[in-house]
Amino acid sequence: MRLNASQSVSIETDALIVGFHATPEGPRTAPGADGLDQAFDGRLAEILTTVGFAGKAEEIAKIPTFGALPAPVVIAVGLGAAPDGDYDLETLRRAAGAAARTLAGTASAVLALPAATAEQAEAVAIGGLLGAYTFTKYRTNGDAKAPVGELAVSSTAAGAEEALRHATTLAGVVGLVRDLVNTPPSDLWPGKFAEIAQEVGAEAGLTVDVLDDEELRKNGYGGIVGVGQGSIRPPRLVRLGYTHPEATQTVAFVGKGITFDSGGLSLKPAASMDWMKSDMGGAAAVFGALLAVSRLGLPVNAVGYLCLAENMPSGSAQRPSDVLHTYSGKTVEVLDTDAEGRLVLIDGIARAAEDSPDLIVDVATLTGAQIVALGWRTAGVMSNDDALREEVVEIAGGQGESAWGMPLPEELRKGLDSPVADIANLQPERWGSMLAAGIFLREFVPDGIRWAHVDMAGPAFNKGEPHGYTPKGGTGAITRTLIGIAERYAGN
Repeated sequence: MRLNASQSVSIETDALIVGFHATPEGPRTAPGADGLDQAFDGRLAEILTTVGFAGKAEEIAKIPTFGALPAPVVIAVGLGAAPDGDYDLETLRRAAGAAARTLAGTASAVLALPAATAEQAEAVAIGGLLGAYTFTKYRTNGDAKAPVGELAVSSTAAGAEEALRHATTLAGVVGLVRDLVNTPPSDLWPGKFAEIAQEVGAEAGLTVDVLDDEELRKNGYGGIVGVGQGSIRPPRLVRLGYTHPEATQTVAFVGKGITFDSGGLSLKPAASMDWMKSDMGGAAAVFGALLAVSRLGLPVNAVGYLCLAENMPSGSAQRPSDVLHTYSGKTVEVLDTDAEGRLVLIDGIARAAEDSPDLIVDVATLTGAQIVALGWRTAGVMSNDDALREEVVEIAGGQGESAWGMPLPEELRKGLDSPVADIANLQPERWGSMLAAGIFLREFVPDGIRWAHVDMAGPAFNKGEPHGYTPKGGTGAITRTLIGIAERYAGN
């Protein structure tokens, strides 16, 4: 990513991306496209209207310039109606992303969208970079086009260069998270994920400690061991650490990392299993966030726990009615082996509490009930502290990651009672099961520690068509939210 401070129409590039607003008189150029209409002899709106382009949000039209500009093609992207005040940053991100998704196979492109402030320049940059993401590792037939070679943002705003560096860091780690989520489980199992964390984490300046299955058993991590014992690929717990000499606060992130979830002996239906390579999206988000915290040099202490296991049925798998002895010391009766994510998280949460953090945030593709309640794009946020819940929702919204605060109704706790253990891993009724999962996790948070739980079962993996800067497949959801939390606590 580079910054271009010249007038957009004079930039030599293979594609010029320009924003347009929808008006009753037809599409009109947005700021950032100075001189563009004159280059088309004042007929640009007429040309766009002729091809059916109105300027609606994320609408795209490609127009050849026939030598009118140094760029051979203009990509018009809709921004919707012009705002009364400042531009909504998410509108800019999505417009840049929608346009960048059309650039595969293009050598270079310039984003000449509204970027009058550093914040706007960063929004355009990160939207463009995330929209240009492609995952072609397993393509062998030559159909997949290479991503755009070079992407620039046209802006003269004060602080834009630093904003673009920040955007590049965030987009880089989100791209890595997407790669991990998209990687098939045959190539990403707990041990392999741990190896990647060790190599990439060390390069980024993180401390990386890995517990293998023997050490997990020895140290009492019964939740992680129980979930992973049915697989020939044993579980791992990875601790990532970052410290800063000026830090006054510590944040702890815990990620669910089920590299493939068959449901165990409580086997999933086939239709629910084909995208379960994404069940490690929480751990991937935590990994990406810790990398960004280190690369940005934030004045905050941060720890991340990747709770890694493969949930498989076999003769050695945990059984419904088994009782697990977890790291917290509490026992759990396993009623359903497909409610496994919460079992690995409770070990990670209990271990993270020993770091004496100012808050713990766990992130997980935890329940199908999240999708039922909030859909595919909105994560549910639960917490033992109302202010923290709303803070996480606010930070997510500022990053363009949709999240909604959810309650933890006390009456649901009774449904988790077990006749043989301290608690059961599932309530007998399906109603409110996203909330019951949050209540289960809360039971393992020590008193006095502020904790929030983010259920992103839907947002982590896009099974539909691409939109904005979101591709099909792994999305990297909540990674930027975690980075935003670290930045907020660095600021404090």
